[in-house]
Amino acid sequence: MPIPRWSVDYVHGTPAAALTAPDTLAVIGFGAAAPVSDDPRYLRVALEPHGDAPLEVWRGSGPVRRGREGEVAWSEDGALMFGAIELDEPEVAPGRSDIEAAADRVYRRLLSFVQERGYPHLLRVWNYLDGITLGEGDEERYRQFCVGRARGLGFVDTQHLPAATAIGRVDGARRLQVYWLASRMPGTPLENPRQISAYRYPRQYGPQPPSFARAMLPPVEGEMPLMISGTAAIVGHESQHADSVVTQLDETLANFDSLLTAARARWPSLPAQFGPTSHLKVYVRHVDEMDAVARALDARLGPDVPRVLLHAAVCRRELRVEIDGVHA
Repeated sequence: MPIPRWSVDYVHGTPAAALTAPDTLAVIGFGAAAPVSDDPRYLRVALEPHGDAPLEVWRGSGPVRRGREGEVAWSEDGALMFGAIELDEPEVAPGRSDIEAAADRVYRRLLSFVQERGYPHLLRVWNYLDGITLGEGDEERYRQFCVGRARGLGFVDTQHLPAATAIGRVDGARRLQVYWLASRMPGTPLENPRQISAYRYPRQYGPQPPSFARAMLPPVEGEMPLMISGTAAIVGHESQHADSVVTQLDETLANFDSLLTAARARWPSLPAQFGPTSHLKVYVRHVDEMDAVARALDARLGPDVPRVLLHAAVCRRELRVEIDGVHA
């Protein structure tokens, strides 16, 4: 079985240039101004960047095959698969769509596809949906998404859940976008000692706890980075510092310190701090707070940690910033 190798980089240029390399698994562009390409390895994400807007480039071990099968765009290198599905939410009443049904359908198709092609181990998943915190109580769209995702996944041992992000777009388009990295070999899910596992959240957060691990250790150490799920200012299961985006950022970074310590217990050569080989996506709820977050990140991380700031809604209304990424 081929050894899975995967890296992430932020690059400037065109999708065509990035897609020319034989080992390119995926290229992701951000915002309405992102270039357009019909290559199935290219994905446009409708989150507007703040300032610099590089392309996110995934590289495998090559050579990479690619194609489309129905609603699935895919690429694979024999060890790893990139895949993406975009699905309009079915309308159930004028002005009202069904995110639960869309999530159910997308995840059923995702699982059947990775199994059919021989990449049954989901390592990392991103979920982008509009209006993520609209609705009250169990009618909130994120809670409905979690129900649909869990139904589509079926029974999954919590020790095999992928790392994941679920973030709200703010473009008004009721279209669920899901993309993933899957492998022929399993990774190792990792939890954060400062946080209750998301799949064990109490009932107050909805009828179905979120189905993801806090991070994923790669199948083979040193050949892939640590894959970090969307992380915010949650300690235990409770949101912190609702009145300050900068204080929430500091709490999020404290959560990363705890997570990296847990990862290093399994992978001692992993760097203890973010650095040039880390790549972060920073999601900020309020556009007028993006400058403050950018300045705070400059002060806390310096210029050497690659990152992209994106305007996006976090899955709890009181949370103003969330970060995901990779670290090696």
